[in-house]
Amino acid sequence: MDWQPDEQGLQQVLQLLKDSQSPNTATQRIVQDKLKQLNQFPDFNNYLIFVLTRLKSEDEPTRSLSGLILKNNVKAHYQSFPQPVAEFIKQECLNNIGDASSLIRATIGILITTIASKGELQMWPELLPQLCNLLNSEDYNTCEGAFGALQKICEDSAELLDSDALNRPLNVMIPKFLQFFKHCSPKIRSHAIACVNQFIMERAQALMDNIDTFIEHLFALAVDEDPEVRKNVCRALVMLLEVRIDRLIPHMHSIIQYMLQRTQDNDENVALEACEFWLTLAEQPICKEVLSSHLVQLIPILVNGMKYSEIDIILLKGDVEEDEAIPDSEQDIKPRFHKSRTVTLQHEEERLQDDEDGEDEDDDDDTLSDWNLRKCSAAALDVLANVFRDDLLPHLLPLLKGLLFHPEWVIKESGILVLGAIAEGCMQGMVPYLPELIPHLIQCLSDKKALVRSIACWTLSRYAHWVVSQPPDMYLKPLMTELLKRILDSNKRVQEAACSAFATLEEEACTELVPYLSFILDTLVFAFGKYQHKNLLILYDAIGTLADSVGHHLNQPEYIQKLMPPLIQKWNELKDEDKDLFPLLECLSSVATALQSGFLPYCEPVYQRCVTLVQKTLAQAMMYSQHPDQYEAPDKDFMIVALDLLSGLAEGLGCHVEQLVARSNIMTLLFQCMQDTMPEVRQSSFALLGDLTKACFMHVKPCIAEFMPILGTNLNPEFISVCNNATWAIGEICMQMGAEMQPYVQMVLNNLVEIINRPNTPKTLLENTAITIGRLGYVCPQEVAPMLQQFIRPWCTSLRNIRDNEEKDSAFRGICMMIGVNPGGVVQDFIFFCDAVASWVSPKDDLRDMFYKILHGFKDQVGEENWQQFSEQFPPLLKERLAAFYGV
Repeated sequence: MDWQPDEQGLQQVLQLLKDSQSPNTATQRIVQDKLKQLNQFPDFNNYLIFVLTRLKSEDEPTRSLSGLILKNNVKAHYQSFPQPVAEFIKQECLNNIGDASSLIRATIGILITTIASKGELQMWPELLPQLCNLLNSEDYNTCEGAFGALQKICEDSAELLDSDALNRPLNVMIPKFLQFFKHCSPKIRSHAIACVNQFIMERAQALMDNIDTFIEHLFALAVDEDPEVRKNVCRALVMLLEVRIDRLIPHMHSIIQYMLQRTQDNDENVALEACEFWLTLAEQPICKEVLSSHLVQLIPILVNGMKYSEIDIILLKGDVEEDEAIPDSEQDIKPRFHKSRTVTLQHEEERLQDDEDGEDEDDDDDTLSDWNLRKCSAAALDVLANVFRDDLLPHLLPLLKGLLFHPEWVIKESGILVLGAIAEGCMQGMVPYLPELIPHLIQCLSDKKALVRSIACWTLSRYAHWVVSQPPDMYLKPLMTELLKRILDSNKRVQEAACSAFATLEEEACTELVPYLSFILDTLVFAFGKYQHKNLLILYDAIGTLADSVGHHLNQPEYIQKLMPPLIQKWNELKDEDKDLFPLLECLSSVATALQSGFLPYCEPVYQRCVTLVQKTLAQAMMYSQHPDQYEAPDKDFMIVALDLLSGLAEGLGCHVEQLVARSNIMTLLFQCMQDTMPEVRQSSFALLGDLTKACFMHVKPCIAEFMPILGTNLNPEFISVCNNATWAIGEICMQMGAEMQPYVQMVLNNLVEIINRPNTPKTLLENTAITIGRLGYVCPQEVAPMLQQFIRPWCTSLRNIRDNEEKDSAFRGICMMIGVNPGGVVQDFIFFCDAVASWVSPKDDLRDMFYKILHGFKDQVGEENWQQFSEQFPPLLKERLAAFYGV
C-alpha cells in the first residue's frame, strides 16, 4: 500500500514552506520552531518528499525547498528514520529523477547523494545499477537527471566507488560513462566527462584500464561547440598531465596547440581551465623540451590574459579613487595565521630566505581572491620564468616596451604586472634594463589610477633586492620616499599594497634604513590615525618588520616617543578576545626585542596581559575537556601568540624580566603548556623556556626535575619545530646547570644521537641537535663521551656552516672535552673534525689552544709519515688553513 498524506497535514506543511520564503526574521523564527516540532513526527519526512516529487501543481521553488529541508533532516537524523519512511524516500527519488523541471531533478540528485553519503551506498545496493540503467532511457530528462545524480555521487564518494566494499562498481561505470562522450546533448556529454574526471587524480584502476579510450574520446571532443564540455575537456587534460603524462607525450604537440587556442577561449571559464595547463606543465621535467618552440605563441597569450577584465574592474571598484573613509566590511578581512617561533642559528650565508613565506602572485589583488584568468596567467608566467629563466626575455621584451608606456591605463597596468611576475625567474637578464625601468615604476607610483599605483608597489617590491644592492641615493631613497607617500594614499588598496611592499623593502634593506628612521616612523604613526580595520593589521606587520630589520638602532628616545604611544593605545583599546591582538602582539614582540631596555617602561602591563591570556585559554581548555557539551573549545592561538610575545620580552629585556617572572605564576602555566595536545603550543612553550633560562634561570631551576622528562619526550622529529625548540631549550639549560645536569643526561642523549643520524633531517634541527649534544658533553663529558663515535661525523658536518657565535663556541668546547675523555671515538672520522675546526674564523684564544692540542696530539700519536699520508686527503683549502692557523 502506497503512503498517502493526510490533506490537513499537507496544507500545514505547504503553509510552512510558503512562510519560510518570507524575508521577515520573526516569521523565520516561527518557521524554525515549527520545523523542530514537526520533526518529532516520523512521517513528516514523507510529506516533504511527497511535495518534492508528487505535487506538480505547486511552484518549483516551494517543491525544491521541501527537498532541501528533507536533505538537512537526512544529514542530521537519517539513522533514526523508521525503515518504511527511508524506503519510501529512496523509492520516490529513483522514480522521479526524470522530473520535467531541471531544478527538481537537481534537488532530487542532491537528496540521493546525501542519503548515499550517510554510509548508505552499501545499504542501497540497487542505487547505482538503477541510475546506470536510467542513463539508457529514451527520455532526455530521465537520462539527464540520472547523470546529474551520478556526477554528485562520483564527487562525494570517489574512493568508495573504487573499493572492494562495493565490488568495484567503477568497472561497470567508467566504460558506461565513456559511451556518453558522443551523446547528442551537450549537457549529457558534459556530465559524462565530469564523472570520469573525478577518478583521474585517484588513478582509479578502472580508469587506468580504459585510459587510451578516454584520451581518444577527449581528443574527439576538442572542438565541441559547448563551453561546459570544452571546460571539462581542459580540466581532464590538466589532470592527466599530472597523473599520466606518459600517455600524453606522443600527442604533446597537438595538445599544446589546442591549449593555446583554449587559453584564448571566448568563455572565461574555459580560458581559465586551459590556463591551468601551463601552470601544471611548468612543474613537469619535460616542460622545457616540449614548450620551447611554442613560447613565441604562448607568451603573448599569457600577457594578454593579465589585463583586468571589465568585470574585474567593476568588482574591484577600479573607478573609485578615494575610499579611505569607507569602513571595511568584515568579510573582506582574511583570517591571519600566526607563525610560531622557531629558534634558528645564524649561517655563513647572510640572507637565508624562508621560501614558505614567499609572497605569491596573489599579492596583486587580494580582495578578489577568486582565482581568475588574470591571476592564473600571471602565476603561469611566474613559474615559466623560473623554468626558462632569461630565455623568456626575447619573447617578452618587445611586448613590454609597448605595454609599460601605453596611454590606456589597463594595458599599462598589465605591463607592470608582467614585470613583477618575471622578477624572480628572469632577474639576471633584467638587470641591464633596471636602471631605466625602476625610475619609470617609481613614477607610476603617482599615477592618477589607483590600480596602477597599487600594482607598481607590488612590482617594485619584487625588485627590492636589486634596488638595495645599488648606491642608496640612486634608487633606494627615491623608492622609499614615494612608497611612504603611498602608505598615506587616499585609496585603501594602494595603502595595502604600499605597506606590504614597504615591509619587503625593510627585509631587504635592514640597517640601510637607519638614516631615514625618523621620517619612516612619522609616516607609519600617521597612518595609524588614517587606516581602516584591514590595513591596520598590515601596518602592524610593517612596524614589526621594521623593528626586526633595524634592531637596536630603534632604541633611541625620540623613536620610542613616536612609536610606543599609538601602539599602547591600540593595545588598551583591544579586548582579550579580539583576534586583532594577534598581529599587534607579533608586532610588539618584534619591537620589544629591538628596543631591549627601551621597552622597560611599557613592559609591565604587556607582560601581565600575556600571562592572563595564557591562563584564560588554559582554563577554558580545561572546562571544555570536562564538559564539551556546555563549553566552547578555546582558540589556542591567543595562548600561542602570548607565549611568543613573552619570549620576545625575555629576549629583549634579558635579566630585567626577572621581577616580572617573580611576581607571576608563569612557571606553573608553562608546565601545563609544555604538555598541551597542540604541537604549536608546545613549540612556543619550549621557545619561552629557553629564553627564560637565559634571562632568569633562578626561576627555572626549581622546575628542572619536572621539566626535563617532558623535554625528553618531545625530542620527536615527527614534529620538527617542537623537536627543534625542545632541543634548543635543553642546550640552554645545560649551560646554566653545569655538572648538575648529570642526572638528566640519559633522559635525552639517546634521542638526540638518533636525530642527528636520521636521513633527511632538516638543517635547522641538525644544527640545534649538534649544539645541544656539544653542550651536554661540555657540562658532563664523562657521561656523553662514550657515545662520541656514534655522532662525531654528522656533528662535524652540520656545524661547519654556521657562523662563529656563543652557541658554536660552547658546543666545540664540549667536543674537545669529550675527545679528551675518549680520543678513540674520533679516530675514524678525524678528517671531519679537522674540517669543522677549520670552519672557525676567529675562535677565542683558549678554544684555539684546545684545537691546537688535539691536532698536534693526533699528529704525534700517528707519527709524521702517517700524518703526511692522512693530510694528503685534505682539500687544498683545508690543508692551507690548518697549516696557517695550527701549524700542522
